[in-house]
Order: sequence, then C-alpha cells, then structure tokens
Amino acid sequence: MNRLAGVTSPYLLQHADNPVDWWPWMPEAFEEARRRDVPVLLSVGYSACHWCHVMAHESFEDDRVAAYLNEHFVPVKVDREERPDVDAVYMEAVQAATGQGGWPMTVFLTADAEPFYFGTYFPPEPRHGMPSFHQVLEGVSAAWTERRDEVAEVAGRIVHDLTRRSLVHGGEGLPGEAELAQALLGLTREYDEKHGGFGGAPKFPPSMTIEFLLRHHARTGAEGALQMAVDTCAAMARGGMYDQLGGGFARYSVDREWVVPHFEKMLYDNALLCRVYAHLWRATGSEEARRVALETADFMVRELRTAEGGFASALDADSEDGTGRHVEGAYYVWTPEQLREVLGEEDAAFAAEHFGVTSEGTFEEGASVLQLPRADAGADADRVARVRTALLAARELRPRPGRDDKVVAAWNGLAIAALAETGAYFDRPDLVERATEAADLLVRVHMGDTARLDRTSRDGRAGGHAGVLEDYGDVAEGFLALASVTGEGVWLEFAGFLLDIVLLHFTGEGGRLYDTADDAEQLIRRPQDPTDNATPAGWTAAAGALLSYAAHTGSEAHRTAAEGALGVVKALGPRVPRFTGWGLAVAEALLDGPREAAVAGPVGGELHRTALLGTAPGAVVAAGETGGAEFPLLADRPMVGGAPTAYVCRHFVCDAPTTDVAELARALGGGGA
Repeated sequence: MNRLAGVTSPYLLQHADNPVDWWPWMPEAFEEARRRDVPVLLSVGYSACHWCHVMAHESFEDDRVAAYLNEHFVPVKVDREERPDVDAVYMEAVQAATGQGGWPMTVFLTADAEPFYFGTYFPPEPRHGMPSFHQVLEGVSAAWTERRDEVAEVAGRIVHDLTRRSLVHGGEGLPGEAELAQALLGLTREYDEKHGGFGGAPKFPPSMTIEFLLRHHARTGAEGALQMAVDTCAAMARGGMYDQLGGGFARYSVDREWVVPHFEKMLYDNALLCRVYAHLWRATGSEEARRVALETADFMVRELRTAEGGFASALDADSEDGTGRHVEGAYYVWTPEQLREVLGEEDAAFAAEHFGVTSEGTFEEGASVLQLPRADAGADADRVARVRTALLAARELRPRPGRDDKVVAAWNGLAIAALAETGAYFDRPDLVERATEAADLLVRVHMGDTARLDRTSRDGRAGGHAGVLEDYGDVAEGFLALASVTGEGVWLEFAGFLLDIVLLHFTGEGGRLYDTADDAEQLIRRPQDPTDNATPAGWTAAAGALLSYAAHTGSEAHRTAAEGALGVVKALGPRVPRFTGWGLAVAEALLDGPREAAVAGPVGGELHRTALLGTAPGAVVAAGETGGAEFPLLADRPMVGGAPTAYVCRHFVCDAPTTDVAELARALGGGGA
C-alpha cells in the first residue's frame, strides 16, 4: 500500500515510490508497531534538504535496506515543515542525547512514541567513524529483541527528562533599557567586524537581529547599532549568498566571508530579508538596500508564487548539471569558459572581474559563485545590466532546481508583510496586490469558520495539519501590515480573530506561550521555544502581533498578553541576544509605545505614505476617510479644515493633529519624538 500517494507534502511525495513501506505520522502507524511488536523508525526532513536527498538515494531507494527496514520496523516519514511540533520535540531529544542535530533526523521510537536511539544522516557504508545505516538498523533491532528492558528504561528516562524541563520565564517585569543595552553589548562582542554578521561559519542571515538593531537605533540614536546593520546587509548583498543575477537569498553561507552559500532558497529567509532591506532603506536611504529589497520581492513573486496566489516554501539546492548528475549549486555557479560562451571574450573578462569568477573557482570543480567583490561594484551600470541580462537568460536554459510548492501559513504571513510594505515604500502597487492575493488564500483555504489555521496547503487544498503558534503570530503580523498599507480594516479584523485563538488556546500561566494549542495532538512533550531559529519564535511573533493589535484597537487584554509574553525576553535577551532578535525588536516597540498614527484622509496619499515611512519602532498606521468604522484609531479623529490630517498617539492619547507632512515625519521619527 502506498500511504504517501495522497498527501500534500512534496517531501513525502518524493518518497512515495521508495521500496520502504512508509507511513505518515498517524496513530495507525504506532498501532501497527504495537501489533507487530517492532520499533518505529522516524525519519524527519524537508524537500530542500540536501542531505535528506543524499540519504534517500543511498538508503531508502536501496531494495536490500528497504526489505530489512520493512521487516523489522514501522517506518514513519515526516515533513518537518508540515509538522514543526513533531520535529521540535524529537530534535530536542536528539540534541540532548548527542549534542548536535540536523536533518535528516533519524529517531527510533517505541509504540508509545518514546525515543530511545538517535542520529541524523547515516551513510550507506561505514565512514569517518560512523556506522552504516544498515548496521544501525541491525543494532537497534538486536537491542529491541534481546535487551528490551534496557530499551524501555532508556526511553522512559528520556521522556522523563524531557517532560521535567521547564522554561525559565522572565518573572515579573518587562525588558527595559538595561536589558536592551546589555543585549546590544552582547551583540557587539559577537559581531564580525571584518565580514559583518555574527559568529563564525556557517553564517546565517541575522534578519531578526537586524530588525532589533534598526529599531534600537531609531529609538535611541545608537550609531553602533545602525552600523552593524548597515555593514552586515552590505556584506550579504555583495556576497555569494545573494543571487547576483536573479535576486533572492540562499539559506546560509558555509564560510564566514559570505562567499559560498548552501544553495537552497527558502521563502522565509527571502520574506524576512526583503523586509529588512526595505526597513534599512527607510532608515538610511541606501540605494543598495532599495535595489535588494525590490529584487528579492520580485524573486519571490517570479519564482515562488503559486497558481492559487500563495507562495511556495523553497527551491532545492540541487539540480542537474547537464550530465544527468544532481549537483548542489549547479544552476547558479559559473566557470570562465561558461562566461565566454554566453558573453564573448571581452564582456566575459569584464563579468569575471565584476562577479569574482576565477580560473581556480570559489566553489567546486573550478566553478565560482557570483559575488560583487569590488568596492566600486556599481560602476558602469549599463554594462553590468547588459551582462546580467545575458547571463540570466542563459541560466534560464539550465535544468532548474526543484520547487517545494506547499504553502506554509507562517511563511506566507512573513511574505505578506514584506511585499505590502515594500510595495508601499517604492510605489509598487503590484507587490501590494500580490500580498493581498496571498492573504486571500490564507483566509479562503487555511482559516476555517472558527479562525483555526491549517499549517499548510497545496494546489488550493488544506493539508489537514493544525497551525502552530508561529502560524498565528506571523499571519496576524502579515494581516496587520496589510491593513496599515491598504486601509482595508477587514485585515485588522482577521488578525483579531487569530490573536483571540492565541489568547484562548496557546497561552498558559503567567503569560507563557506554547507552540501548540491546548487541544492539539498530544506529543510526549508540549513544545515551547521562545528563541529565534531561521524564523521568529512563535512566542515572540505572537507577542509582536498582540502588541500591534492592541495599538490599533486599544485592547488592554491584548496588550496585557503581549507584556506577559515579553517577560521571557527580559530573561533571555541579555544572555542570548542573537537568538532573541525578534523578541528584542518587540521590546523596542513596547518601550516606544508603540506610536499610533491615525491618518484621516485618502489611502495612499502623502500623509499616509509619510506615516508608513516613519521609523518609530513598531508604529502602527490606520488610514481612511470613513472615520472609525473599520479602524478604531480613526474614530473621532476627523480631517481639519477639510484637509487630510494625521494624529500621532500613544495608548490612544494623541498629540495635536497636523496637516503638515514634515511635522508628521518628525513625530514618527526616532529618538522618542
């Protein structure tokens, strides 16, 4: 029986024709393990994961391995992007047991879903001190058969240790000036002054941290915070992690210099970075930031937009190299000879110097990742544009990387916020329209009558997996940004529906938040993580959306919930600022108010645009000519003398109204104005 044939996950569908008799994560799989008295093999990965593909080709497509696996185990395959709760719980166990983690994640479970043996990638033959996957299967099967009491003891101890772990909460009080100053100092210590970014290799784009730095500068005027943001964004934009031909960012750099990326392109990275560069432009007027924001937005629309109007999850790192091999980066890298074939001798020499293509190569087999290594990378713009156009057209003829076309609610929420704001800043109504269409899809397909979110969809069909906290927080964030840009109050209303679910089903004692709802499937531990990973933590994403919604509506319940959730930032921000960037950014908004801009006047008018361009941390904007029918901020705040009028408020207490654009800009700038 092919149990994966009807699923919505492209990752699971990639395994549907394996000789391994895969089950999706479902109660029946564990019932089957209990009936047969065998352990469960849990294999967790995702579609764009390079080593997941490697292990699949080496082991899961091998008839001998599959036959042994099917006989001695119940194999369960999970897409971590569809079931982040399952991934989080067992990754915590893997990291606690081995000191490291990663994907593919390989975990052996009892029929009660209790883990007892862990790993990640296993090779087909013994290698570098690692056993082969077949040896691991034989060893686990032997332990299950011959030492069952020992297996049960290990499983019970692991579950006991996991369930005893409690999150250190911030206790009473909110993150204040002292904690945010300590966090900035901690970031300064970890900052790579030579190459930008934080820490060493591999180096990930610090999107949420940069948002904190920009907000901190806006509120305090701290030049060091702005400089770290500026230099890091410049280094990423000029390095190999950024696609110098087609726009958009790869997932991370394998080196600290931003030269060689891990080539998979994820929606969440590009959504977050598009917004970061747009906000950097808003703060500095940088032409490079403007270009990168728009190119990244155009990449998302061109490469990731689905027929239904949502955005696909990822592009693979691998593609065919022209010889039938699937090779990482094959679509993106160039040799001098390939440049000559496309451009001719003279332009090829120019392109090689401009993009850092060398005869030795910066990647593998003499190929180079395109960069902008020269300080005068913007010189001879017409020639650069001509060369880029020719190379991009030639690259389009190469075999393309695979696309994971499932729509993840949280990541689409991030994309909606980025596209709405980028479109508004740069007079690109088409981008605002794309954001609106994605929001329509989330309402139509992912939200039920009770505002409960489905995590994923594909081809317009919901995946049936319950949304987690990051889905509610990030989608609400996207809806709130769309409401501010479009003046359409329905998006504020939809955000309110989602945040009421957060209050009702995700909130625990003392403001604690959980990653899964109280009525979701019960795993061996209810996951709860307030730290950022590649995306904002669900905990702080929800806190930010709750705070913005409270600023829009005056709701004390939502503000109180946001403040309760931010206690954890008071505790963790000074200690691990790199992993609490979004929480610190929300704390900056809280310290600033956040400010509320009510623009009584036409949507898209000069006052409205000026309000959107304000750098005050986390400021919210309501615009329209219909009073408070859709936006509570606009109630009883009319136009003055028939002219468009702006009111800048905190907690619904407003300064004197103004019809002057310059005065509004000053009122929504930084420095506590």
